[in-house]
Amino acid sequence: MNDTETLSTPAPVTAPATAPVTAGMTAVVEGADASGVRDARRAAQAFAEQLHPVRDPALADTLVLVVCELVTNALRHGGGRYRLELSAAPGSVTVSVSDPSPVRPRERTPDLNGESGGFGWPMIRLLTRHITITSGPGGGKTIRARLSR
Repeated sequence: MNDTETLSTPAPVTAPATAPVTAGMTAVVEGADASGVRDARRAAQAFAEQLHPVRDPALADTLVLVVCELVTNALRHGGGRYRLELSAAPGSVTVSVSDPSPVRPRERTPDLNGESGGFGWPMIRLLTRHITITSGPGGGKTIRARLSR
């Protein structure tokens, strides 16, 4: 059985592969409570501000939104802990969020009354270029979402 699931998402226009990027730039944040969302948001914002060059002015906002949704999902549905890793390549930024739960995200009908959510996963899929979900050696999972820059 294959333990990696790849989801296709719409392919937005991408920056040329030769665009300069801060080489090897990464950021890692770990958390186990609600303040972790704030910490992850701050790390994503700082990370986006350090990218060179920033071709899309909306990248920072999109990156922060995707990070917040993935971290919130990890805290709510993934066992209450997460590890966030951000990395940059010439044409993309990758968000990786690991949590201790093997349960993969699932599409569900959003709750229009605002009581149980259901908006985050479809939004993440819409805002990202490529998503993979990989089972971890300890029973958890890592979700990697790539955004164009």
